[in-house]
Amino acid sequence: MKKLRLWPQSLVGQIILLVAIGLFVAQAINFALLLRERNRVELTGQTAPAVYRVINALDARPDRGPDRGGRQGNEDRDRDGGDRRNISFSTTRPVLDGKARPDVESRAQAMFEDIGLTVHSVAAVEDSRIMPLRRWEKIRSRATGEMPRDHRVGRLRLAVEYEPGKWVTAEARTGNRPARFGGWLIGQTLILYVIVLAPLLWVGRRMARPMKQLTGSAQQFAKTGAADPVDERGPGDVRDLTMAFNAMRARIIAMLDEKDRMLGAIGHDLRTPLASLRVRTESVEDEGERARMSETIDEMNRMLEDILSLARAGRSTESPQKVDLAALADAVVEDFIELGSPVDMADSDRAVAFVRPQQIRRAVRNLIENAIVYGERAHVSVSHEAGMIRIAVADDGPGIAEDRMAEMLEPFTRLEGSRNRETGGAGLGLALVRAIMAEHQGELRLSNRPEGGLEASLVLPG
Repeated sequence: MKKLRLWPQSLVGQIILLVAIGLFVAQAINFALLLRERNRVELTGQTAPAVYRVINALDARPDRGPDRGGRQGNEDRDRDGGDRRNISFSTTRPVLDGKARPDVESRAQAMFEDIGLTVHSVAAVEDSRIMPLRRWEKIRSRATGEMPRDHRVGRLRLAVEYEPGKWVTAEARTGNRPARFGGWLIGQTLILYVIVLAPLLWVGRRMARPMKQLTGSAQQFAKTGAADPVDERGPGDVRDLTMAFNAMRARIIAMLDEKDRMLGAIGHDLRTPLASLRVRTESVEDEGERARMSETIDEMNRMLEDILSLARAGRSTESPQKVDLAALADAVVEDFIELGSPVDMADSDRAVAFVRPQQIRRAVRNLIENAIVYGERAHVSVSHEAGMIRIAVADDGPGIAEDRMAEMLEPFTRLEGSRNRETGGAGLGLALVRAIMAEHQGELRLSNRPEGGLEASLVLPG
């Protein structure tokens, strides 16, 4: 089961995710501060009416007398009469039923201290009760004909010991509306995300496009040895990177072209004396010696061709085309059979792939030659395997030790360590086949057969 990757792999995705996380954390801190401040304001709003009623009641209590002179004090008491129905005095601690509110007690104590009023004790509880309809509610009920419903509101009761053994109790309504700033905060966060992340996404895409093109060009160059130059655009750093890549690409291509010209010149210069030697062998009277010299010249030609082909691997001038690999392998097998070589091919279905036919033909030929030299007989088959096409060449030889299989793919490495020409070539066959497979995005696989012998497989995209 494939694991889900929550962390994006692209640079732009990681930057956007980090900024999004940073914004989320900042908004969370902002939310916590706003919630704290809102709770403080709400607590003050619940506590203040009861505290003010206690203060007004203490200012207008009967045992205090007028403190503003004559009629003014009476007017103040008359003005506060509407609040006195929610005020009561007692000489014993009042019994308060309801949910205790220690937060209101602390806030009320602080408010009394702020105005310079010293109190000995504060107690607060909260409950709910049915309140009588207000005047406008009665008018609306008569106009609409609706039956009035219970008007249940929260009630805060605050008892204050203003002097030893003397208590005053005040009542006030409490709000019961839910918080309104949650939706506003969510909307603010969404707007902030749009404002910050939209430009960041635009900049990221502007930076990612040339980097994606640069990556594709580098991958193409690694596979084929040639790639188109990358457009120099995007931010300054990306443009500098693109310019450096284009300069490196041009220099490498120039070096590869120089290598190809040098190899062509070497091949031409070596083939000329070899052709001259072949002509001179005709003048040798000893037929056996003449045959051995001709075989040596042929071997040198093959070795030269293999070396040049290996050196030019990845820069083939042959154009890819659709080829039936089963028919191609069958044609190669027929060539060996006509020469009297012990080769057979299993019946195979049609297998079409987009390849360079001459290179694949050479790869199959090299594997068959190795199978005949080291395994006495070659068995060829073509099959489909998990979306790939597999050309297998098996032999009846001793196989290869597991610890030497990777070594056999290196140039100039032979299974048999002697220089005897009868037991193999220069050790370039498998290295050349591996290079051809790499150019086709394929793979050369070696494995020992359970019944004995080695199986070399060309695995190509189907």
